[in-house]
Amino acid sequence: MKFIDEAKIYLKAGRGGNGCMSFRREKYRPFGGPDGGDGGKGGDIIFIADSQMTTLVDFRYRRHYFAANGEHGKGSDMYGRNAEPLIIKVPVGTLVFNDETNELIAEFTYDGQSEVIAKGGRGGFGNIHFKSSTNQAPRIATKGEVGEEITVRLELKLFADVGIIGLPNAGKSTLISVVSNARPKIADYPFTTLVPNLGVVRYSDELSFVMADTPGLIRDAHKGVGLGDRFLRHIERCKIFVHIVAYSPDRDIIKDIDDINYELKMYNPELLKRPQIIAVNKIDLIADKSEIKKVVDRIKAKKKRYRVIPISGVTREGIGELISTVAKTLKKAGEKENEKRRNSK
Repeated sequence: MKFIDEAKIYLKAGRGGNGCMSFRREKYRPFGGPDGGDGGKGGDIIFIADSQMTTLVDFRYRRHYFAANGEHGKGSDMYGRNAEPLIIKVPVGTLVFNDETNELIAEFTYDGQSEVIAKGGRGGFGNIHFKSSTNQAPRIATKGEVGEEITVRLELKLFADVGIIGLPNAGKSTLISVVSNARPKIADYPFTTLVPNLGVVRYSDELSFVMADTPGLIRDAHKGVGLGDRFLRHIERCKIFVHIVAYSPDRDIIKDIDDINYELKMYNPELLKRPQIIAVNKIDLIADKSEIKKVVDRIKAKKKRYRVIPISGVTREGIGELISTVAKTLKKAGEKENEKRRNSK
């Protein structure tokens, strides 16, 4: 299935039913009286988050949604039936914006979350509502209100515990295919990953986590260059990052790290505050093993706050240590987050 992370759709909630103007015509009630019932409420349009959905592809083929109208009121004090709401399922991680004002209407962060996006119109009043001591036979009823209509823009931000970041062709897809159940496209040329890939990593019987492999970033990605900020947003919800840099004798590995971190900073400075593990990939290409230590030591000297682990996605050397480090870092990040929530209460 093609990954779709943006969509624009038109919503129109149901109109309320009209109130009824009616009078009693009964044999033993010579004076009759008003008996027109109210109209029913128009149907709301409700979005519900569904963890089984992973893309917005359904909205690529259907772009207009209309809820049912409420029933009109009837005589004999009969009220119109309220219309059933129109339920629309969206993936967890969906943001709903008013396309005209760019206002954020709702953000779906957990399975089963529901929000009314467009409210149905209220039903009109029947003439029974207008009866008074001075107006015993009101000849008035009101129409139902029009339901809300709005064009919304849907954006999907993936939910993953760990985000894999790095330059194109650094080995991100290879890593996620080795450690998880994800099977992304892998090739020896840049930008083979055109859509984010999610994989579940099972570390132990008690701990598993979701890892996201996002397309490679290049300079000015935060401005939309390359695959750009469209995919940077998918790592905003990640708790920690695995920053993969590919070893090559003719590349400045420190500059590669700085280039990616610059893009994170320019897109959202908060991203640099999250734990980051640097994985030096493709060490299977280094014949002199002492060179590996020199590369690692050089990165540690320049980037003291980061944990540096040499790995090979091909031979799987260092993968166990990397996943163990990720699991421990993720656990600490979770503990800090829980403590922050407790302190905020």
